[in-house]
Amino acid sequence: MSLQIGEKAPEFTLHANNGQEVSLTDFKGKNIILYFYPKDMTPGCTTEACDFRDQHEKFEELNAVILGISPDPISRHEKFIEKHGLPFLLLADEDHEAAEQYDVWKLKKNFGKEYMGIERSTFLINKEGNLVKEWRKVKVQGHVEEALEYLRKEQ
Repeated sequence: MSLQIGEKAPEFTLHANNGQEVSLTDFKGKNIILYFYPKDMTPGCTTEACDFRDQHEKFEELNAVILGISPDPISRHEKFIEKHGLPFLLLADEDHEAAEQYDVWKLKKNFGKEYMGIERSTFLINKEGNLVKEWRKVKVQGHVEEALEYLRKEQ
């Protein structure tokens, strides 16, 4: 599926760590920072989640909610949240349905092995539910600050 800036963001419903099913439409009227990451408890994903945690209040001030998505099950998300004090929802995309809709479920290569997995990516969805900005193949260092700065300019 090809995503187009300015068009409606693909809708999904996934289980969240709060025990609820969560859909994008639940956050209509808010900006959404939707970030896809490969795996809980890994170094890059931990750094990214903690960077979002540390800037969480600044995103809230801009009427933005942060949602993290990975293929990990809820039980692993709960441990990740507890260990790092994450103040935002993590969604379980075990069947990679949302990842495929956002075209982040990719063939990856690591140490000579090929496998399917998440390509670290972030999407900014506006209050009307439209895709405003996408960051693909994200490098963790400085990414959260860049997303925050972009959102500030959009206000």
